[in-house]
Amino acid sequence: MKMFKEYTNLCERLKQYRIYYPLTQSDLAEKSGVSVRSISRFENGEDISLSNFLKLLRALDLDDRMIDMIPDQSKRPSYYLEKETKRRRASVTRNKKGSAPFVWGDEK
Repeated sequence: MKMFKEYTNLCERLKQYRIYYPLTQSDLAEKSGVSVRSISRFENGEDISLSNFLKLLRALDLDDRMIDMIPDQSKRPSYYLEKETKRRRASVTRNKKGSAPFVWGDEK
């Protein structure tokens, strides 16, 4: 099953990240507030709650990258098309009283 393979890969990657961080499971448990048993279960590919998973990410300073998994739908190309304003022609500026008329420079 593809979902299980991706989940197992995620568990393994988080485990390797924790090891290179470097933190033990008990250090991570203390820092995150998640039990050592839950961390061990997760690293072995078993399910844990989403809230515990997010706590682990926060403890490993990975929580800011979590939001990148789901794209912001307001920033799709169609979002910018809806916000587009119609182009307007530039207005002609009139020569105001007291200002000198334009000259090319070769007039005498």
